[in-house]
Amino acid sequence: MKILVTCPPMLGLIDEFIPVARERGFELVPAKVTQTLSQDELVALLPQYDGWIIGDDPATRRVFEAGKAGKLKAAVKWGIGVDNVDFAACKDLGIPIINTPQMFGAEVADVALAYAIGLARQLFAIDRGVREGAWPKPAGASLAGKTVALVGLGDIGRALARRLLACDMRVVAYDPGVDGDCALHGVQRAAWPERVDEADFIAFTCSLNERNRHMLNAEVLARCRRGVFVVNVARGPLIDEPALVSALQSGQVQAAALDVFENEPLPADSPLRAMPQCVFGSHNGSNTKDAVRRASQEAMTRMFGFLRG
Repeated sequence: MKILVTCPPMLGLIDEFIPVARERGFELVPAKVTQTLSQDELVALLPQYDGWIIGDDPATRRVFEAGKAGKLKAAVKWGIGVDNVDFAACKDLGIPIINTPQMFGAEVADVALAYAIGLARQLFAIDRGVREGAWPKPAGASLAGKTVALVGLGDIGRALARRLLACDMRVVAYDPGVDGDCALHGVQRAAWPERVDEADFIAFTCSLNERNRHMLNAEVLARCRRGVFVVNVARGPLIDEPALVSALQSGQVQAAALDVFENEPLPADSPLRAMPQCVFGSHNGSNTKDAVRRASQEAMTRMFGFLRG
């Protein structure tokens, strides 16, 4: 049985996984993709495969219907986020599907902390200046004593909270799906956007849904402390990008580190590209060899189980 793989991190190590699958009687087929395939591409491809290991592709009802009309029997969403997957369609069509949660909270949290430190100490600006022949020495901001508005207390959020607390930072966390202090001593809780005016940093680690889309918008940004730093390692649409651009232009937001965007890859004409105070990633926060191996092994195990039936 043939399994289509469209997840870029797993594709990066696909040569390791192909023989593992072959030993179990399955063929992993790597898609030719940089970030995601389009719906039209998936509709044309998917009917040829018994299984699909999904990345951030548009896994819509239309795509699953096309797959079901062909050979598709099961799907696994590689990683944590599932906002791109129509689980209701899978249920209606009788296609078993699951994701691979709690695989790389530590890895994404490491990146988020690195972004926060880099913004606070202007490390990225210093790097650019030295490369251009200058010798910049900007005065940065200390982490100790600063307040972080942490949006999301799942696996990634808890891992990041532990790192922030270790840096002697104050953490005010927002997550209506998690009760109490989540066993993290020192984490304070609030309902978004309460107390956002206290924050020196706003960090996003939560999943995306229709209720929190554009939760950081012009109204919330206006309530923030002037010069706040923004870090997003979760999903791009959590932030209203035009509102963020305006806040960056006015200085309301001092700088932003964005590993994710509303449209990916970041469009060539995005006004964010003209913001030298911004640092960009490529939706790559989870991508270490160790984490990819863990998540991919879990995805394959789940898929083999589905297809063995």
